[in-house]
Amino acid sequence: METFEPLDRVFLQIGPLTIYWYGVIIGIGILIGLWLAIREGERQKIDKGNFIDLVLYGLPISILCARLYYVLFNWDYYMAHPSKILQIWEGGLAIHGGLIGAVLTAYFFCRTRKLSFWKIADIAAPSILIGQMLGRWGNFMNQEAYGTAVHREFLENLGLPNWMIQQMYIDGAYHHPTFLYESLWSLVGVVLLLILRRRNLLRGEMFFFYLAWYSVGRFFVEGLRTDSLMLSTSLRMAQVISIGMIVLAMVLFIYRRFILKVHTRYND
Repeated sequence: METFEPLDRVFLQIGPLTIYWYGVIIGIGILIGLWLAIREGERQKIDKGNFIDLVLYGLPISILCARLYYVLFNWDYYMAHPSKILQIWEGGLAIHGGLIGAVLTAYFFCRTRKLSFWKIADIAAPSILIGQMLGRWGNFMNQEAYGTAVHREFLENLGLPNWMIQQMYIDGAYHHPTFLYESLWSLVGVVLLLILRRRNLLRGEMFFFYLAWYSVGRFFVEGLRTDSLMLSTSLRMAQVISIGMIVLAMVLFIYRRFILKVHTRYND
């Protein structure tokens, strides 16, 4: 029987302090996203301090919301293991929960700073997707968020390197690398968003595109996963939320463009 040693989840050990790859990768995603937002903000004549402050406020709130979302939908487990609730280094940050926290924080932050929420949302859209794209590699290191079982030949036919194939060998079987599917989908989305910036869409429409793009990919990838948060015995929470986000993006797009007849554009 084949046995493989998984990649080490620990990035660095200093005495009692353990730094995990999961946190390092998420941190890298945040820094790259912040850099990209600051760079675009400067082009739009928005002080970089606004983006730094927004991250300082939004990051802890988003992490809290992401964890709370995950814990609530796994309450039976965490009620029996309450000491595990704070152990986020083991994984268990729900993207949809984090996104809700980030959007709410940004909305009230923009109102306080007298900034256009839709303009900030448009600027931040590629950054958010970069964070999600890289964050999935944290799931890879933790051997979580994987799909149903497949044959090794399937993974080899995808052209995956051996170290990645071996990391997908979990509990005696190979699995769909759903982290990779979603990461690649997000990468394409980032490229499209950067192209859309040059199209000078109406304000808010880049963010709507982000919501729809990510949600379409997440809906199909979620159908392959084995660790979905369930709304009921047959409904996957992430798929329900994804459909809701697609509908919301379409409704907001139609409402602002054709009913409100917004004329303010991204570069205005």
